[in-house]
Amino acid sequence: MTNHFVSFSSASEDLGCRRGEFSRKHYGSVELLISSDADGAIQRAGRFRVENGSLDETTDYTPGTWRRTDVHLENPEYHTRWFFKYFLGKVHQNYVGVDAEKNPFYLSVVLSDQNNQRVPQYRAILWRKTGTLKISLPYSPTKTLSVKSILSAMNMDRFEKGPREILNPEIQKDLLVLEEQEGSVNFKFGVLYAKDGQLTDDEMFSNETGSENFDKFLNLLGDTICLQGWAGYRGGLDTKNDTTGIHSIYTVYQGHELMFHVSTMLPYSKENKQQVERKRHIGNDIVTIVFQEGDDASPSFKPSMIRSHFTHIFALVRYNSQNDSYRLKIFSEESVPLFGPPLPSPPVFTDHQEFRDFLLVKLINGEKATLETPTFAQKRQRTLDMLIRSLYQDLMPDLHKNMLNRRSFSDVLPESPKSARKKEEARQAEFVRIGQALKLKTIVRGDAPTSLVNTGLCRKEPWESQSFCSSFAYDIVCGDSWGQSLLIATDSAGVMLLEDSPSLPPVQVFDKTLTVKQMHVLEPQDLLITRADKGKDARLYVYRLSTLKRGIEERQLVRTKCDSRENKLEKTRGCHLYSINTHHGVELRIVAAIRNKLLLITRKQPRFDCISSVGMSAGTSDSPVEEFQYIREICLCDTPVVMALVDGPTGENDHMICAAYKHQFDLINESTGDAYRLHHVDSSRVNFVAAIDVYEDGEAGLLLCYNNLCAYKKVCPFNGATPMIQPNSSDFHFSWNQMPNSIVCAFPYILAFTTDSIEIRLVVNGNLVYTAVVPELQMIASRVSAQQYICLSFVLSVSIYLSNLN
Repeated sequence: MTNHFVSFSSASEDLGCRRGEFSRKHYGSVELLISSDADGAIQRAGRFRVENGSLDETTDYTPGTWRRTDVHLENPEYHTRWFFKYFLGKVHQNYVGVDAEKNPFYLSVVLSDQNNQRVPQYRAILWRKTGTLKISLPYSPTKTLSVKSILSAMNMDRFEKGPREILNPEIQKDLLVLEEQEGSVNFKFGVLYAKDGQLTDDEMFSNETGSENFDKFLNLLGDTICLQGWAGYRGGLDTKNDTTGIHSIYTVYQGHELMFHVSTMLPYSKENKQQVERKRHIGNDIVTIVFQEGDDASPSFKPSMIRSHFTHIFALVRYNSQNDSYRLKIFSEESVPLFGPPLPSPPVFTDHQEFRDFLLVKLINGEKATLETPTFAQKRQRTLDMLIRSLYQDLMPDLHKNMLNRRSFSDVLPESPKSARKKEEARQAEFVRIGQALKLKTIVRGDAPTSLVNTGLCRKEPWESQSFCSSFAYDIVCGDSWGQSLLIATDSAGVMLLEDSPSLPPVQVFDKTLTVKQMHVLEPQDLLITRADKGKDARLYVYRLSTLKRGIEERQLVRTKCDSRENKLEKTRGCHLYSINTHHGVELRIVAAIRNKLLLITRKQPRFDCISSVGMSAGTSDSPVEEFQYIREICLCDTPVVMALVDGPTGENDHMICAAYKHQFDLINESTGDAYRLHHVDSSRVNFVAAIDVYEDGEAGLLLCYNNLCAYKKVCPFNGATPMIQPNSSDFHFSWNQMPNSIVCAFPYILAFTTDSIEIRLVVNGNLVYTAVVPELQMIASRVSAQQYICLSFVLSVSIYLSNLN
């Protein structure tokens, strides 16, 4: 088995020093927008979230010089439509059952190779009226996986009727219909032309033709196509009799067919001032682009000018002929969840191809987000409930015909079926044939979720990697970055420093007598913190980085455990876990867990901007132990598995500790030791992964990660001795597609490291951005202050890779 390192680094200015900081202000603010007629009388009003770029008044921006934001489709179908991609046309198992609330459900399971990376894994989809739940589980040739254990991993342990297998191959058609309820893979968007000074929808819809600038914008959006005889996605337009116009604008973007309902291309009627035919299409589009002529001083468009109960998002586009640039402004109805990408500051684009890329991604993400509003979500849930119950009624007669049976899941694994009967082989062949025919039909129909990329932009993705070290022979326990180097604790060779140069061999810092289990390199504090040994012998050790660096430069003897006697924090004996505060500006805080006891330790010392061995005062000791003080002990009801320190808003007796144990996350007041329930885990089995402190506009919050779930909780400051822990409108939760082993947060991303993949989502909404397949992955350490994420995987050759999160 061989080793790869993967390190992600970022130059993003949004990343704080080891602190997860993010802001929803990048995604606009909600405003009450009112439109008036020519006489000033109020016509309509509505609450919309307005995105106009997060302007920074202290920065001198010029058009086209904005700091680039990441432009990604959220929840891309080729990552989320699992049934079409991994199940359809392949041997898999489908089950039907009834849950404890007497609602029918379906379960689909397949053993597949993850993206042809030779990583076999189980993929499972749970179909319920509330939507689908997807999960990947590791494959083991020696451990059989039961349907019960799969459902348990999805937090489903009680049933009215246990799951039975459906052998009828026609079930694939029904399940494909259920998956298609997640939303269309193709989109129709309205495009409304507004002349300078037009303030009502009747005026805008009555524009018979556009302008030269408008035509230029349409050419940027897509191709002009003739509707009659058009065989592609038509977006509700007539392709036989020209009743909806002769031409339209169409394009394909990353596998999505896009049809634009352009107001000046739809039928115009001189007799009908309201232009009902035009409004019939554009008024029923979820997302509409409004191209408005005039400069910034002209009266601006407001969504309340449009009479539509269906359109939820307006993209206001203005063209500036003086510098050949486009300005963008987004209006989203208040109930639409946040979606990206956030607009740059200022929202001005001089690169037209870059503007097209940004706009199309924003429109697609916006329509997907709108489908999660209560209006659409409730409608989708009613449809799913009807389809699932109808399908269940159709299957009921088969209960008495042995079409449904209780064969164990392990008996029908596609890799090695135990039954060699010809009847079973014939059934599987027919099953695959019907599935492949359905897949082909979906592709021909144009409704297939594909991964075609035709943006025209060859940009480097943030997670692309580069080689860091071509050879490393030891298994790694933990590590951290130190400048441009990596400090690595191995299982059998002590602690080594790996330089960022292929020609330099690893430098041993500690020999194998010091078995380090956990470490933090704090360069601004000239400090290395380690937890070494195990059981009763475990302790925390603290070192000056400048002393270690001097020893390496002077080629002194490798340090041993015996040499570290002066570096022990004695009261930490038996420590099995420790955590530090992420934003240790003036005071570094450490909490050490010794069974069910927490020991709070601080180190008060001015923050160094730059520390070196030369800058140390003559009287400074080589060991910083004397600079640490023990504050208090706090007893918990159980041994913590995960901990995080949360900074209070004032720093005066309002710091907190988040600890996870049993089936709960508790919040503990550092000053009083009082514990308060933050989150209860309603699951029979709990695998705690992480508690990550994040700060939204300076206010503390926690990302609580367990099993394959992640929940964001806003943490209000303590009021006296009582914390304000109550549901908050900004709280949210989402599910990972695979059980993570560790989590890293760096705005705008949150990354889950599993055994064979890195799942990348957005912090503000939990939406999936990308899944990178990295077989046998192990994340070693994360460091936001150095803007790096260091992880280790065991693949193919002994190599270390770097990747930039820009």
